[in-house]
Amino acid sequence: MDSFYHSTRSLLEPVTSKQAILAGIAPDGGLYVSDGVLASPLDLEPLWAGDYPSRARRVLGHLLPDFTEQEVAGCVRRAYGDTFDDPAVTPVTPVGDDWLLELFHGPTSAFKDVALQMLPQLMGQARAGDGRDVMIVCATSGDTGKAALAGFADVEGCGVCVFYPDGKVSDVQHLQMATQAGGNVAVYAVRGNFDDAQGEVKRIFADRDLAVRLAGEGVFLSSANSINVGRLVPQVVYYLDAYAQLLERGAVAMGDEVDFYVPTGNFGDVLAGYYAKRLGLPVGRLHVCSNANDVLCDFLATGTYDRRRPFHKTISPSMDILVSSNLERLLYFASDGDCELVASLMADLAEKGAYTVPAPVMDAIRSTFSGGRATDDECRGTIRRTWERDGVLLDPHTAVAKTVLDAQEPQGRARVVLATASPYKFPAEVLAALGEDVAGLDGFAAMDRLAALTGTEPPAPLSALRDRAVRFTEVVDRDAMGAAVERAAGAVFPAGA
Repeated sequence: MDSFYHSTRSLLEPVTSKQAILAGIAPDGGLYVSDGVLASPLDLEPLWAGDYPSRARRVLGHLLPDFTEQEVAGCVRRAYGDTFDDPAVTPVTPVGDDWLLELFHGPTSAFKDVALQMLPQLMGQARAGDGRDVMIVCATSGDTGKAALAGFADVEGCGVCVFYPDGKVSDVQHLQMATQAGGNVAVYAVRGNFDDAQGEVKRIFADRDLAVRLAGEGVFLSSANSINVGRLVPQVVYYLDAYAQLLERGAVAMGDEVDFYVPTGNFGDVLAGYYAKRLGLPVGRLHVCSNANDVLCDFLATGTYDRRRPFHKTISPSMDILVSSNLERLLYFASDGDCELVASLMADLAEKGAYTVPAPVMDAIRSTFSGGRATDDECRGTIRRTWERDGVLLDPHTAVAKTVLDAQEPQGRARVVLATASPYKFPAEVLAALGEDVAGLDGFAAMDRLAALTGTEPPAPLSALRDRAVRFTEVVDRDAMGAAVERAAGAVFPAGA
């Protein structure tokens, strides 16, 4: 039973990893975790001589134990065979005396591709012979939506319904979603912010009446957000792969600890680093790097998570989040699997908007995690300084983490910043940070000027957006999202078809 998954809020109803991936979220609203797969370190020695696909096969095989070796190998081959524009998939490159882990070489130029090229493959294996159709529903702060759409577009037996906060993503992010091709996709803007959209998606998953109606048509819902364990575990791989690259470069010796600086809002990307540490990776500190929506930094400092605060629209919109869903998984592990405590904390968050974590649990969290924040102006300064000094162009999210790193004295450990998106996803913001006037420029004009100014080239999938027709323009209220999902499912899976 140790290799099974169960809710963070209950030990009842254990499921296999395949069942957890298909469900997305547990019936009680908790997130799926497994005690056994993180209980003992993975034998890392065979990883260091391999390449990214071989490391992915080994890590995924350990974390998803009911997938066969052949199934995992097929998933890895299809996800990473020719879908990334760098043979290393997630190359590590120097920035001054430190390092960038470049996670933006996939088809949508953001870190979400690493997981969302894999998730459709895992889900396809999990539902083999199931006979049901699956409707993927996700909320996005900008990057998950396009990555999910690209990963699941025209996948047989799957539909995709994406919600993003209206007016709170970049021009390029908006066009990536609004122009998405595929007969099985639907995209809606939501009046509100990301937390509104994410909260409603969770409510949709808990809507038993909707589930019954869809089941009557042979359709069930699942998630592409990082609440789905199938989204989380592929991200563990690039931490281990980064260490292997540092070993190859002689930047670390075997056993040396490495600090990671992670721009994060929903806590999934940095949690993957914690999973890697639990598997035996020599991780020193995991730095949780926040913009003005600094609920996670305050939590690490005070032990109280309080979402009752102003929402700030920043130049790093994918991090404009006040409810960090994946923190629930960390609370489970840091409390030694205290499901009752986790359920109580999540109830407090839902009912009161805040919770306070017991001191011993916070001590366990602080033994690995540190918090740091950066303002928009600080990030602009970092973008300009890093370009002028190092010849490296950063996007505004990566700049959050680089700002936090630059404010700290080195501790004698290698330091790696997770570079989560191409700067060309946010060309106007990057161009402005470099001191250029962007008044009146749309996303493509800013992209062209940024390329001319820096001598760099935008990723082909982003520059090609200018020739794509907009397909999706509908804006819905939060309380209309459930109906939108049902309409989308009916369009993708017409009754009797």
